[in-house]
Amino acid sequence: MAKKFKVKLKKSVIGCNPSQRATVKGLGLRRLNSVVEVPDTPEFRGMIFKIQHLLEVRKGN
Repeated sequence: MAKKFKVKLKKSVIGCNPSQRATVKGLGLRRLNSVVEVPDTPEFRGMIFKIQHLLEVRKGN
């Protein structure tokens, strides 16, 4: 079973640059407090690192 992260959008993307908005959308987050489960891969880790100031990240299953 692959490791996963639970990612929650805690801050608004208002005022963020377009690249950060695209990253939020790429993770599958739509609105505040929305939660998605993403696999623990280098690609997703990089996306999370890029917008870590907007997110809350927890270990999934």
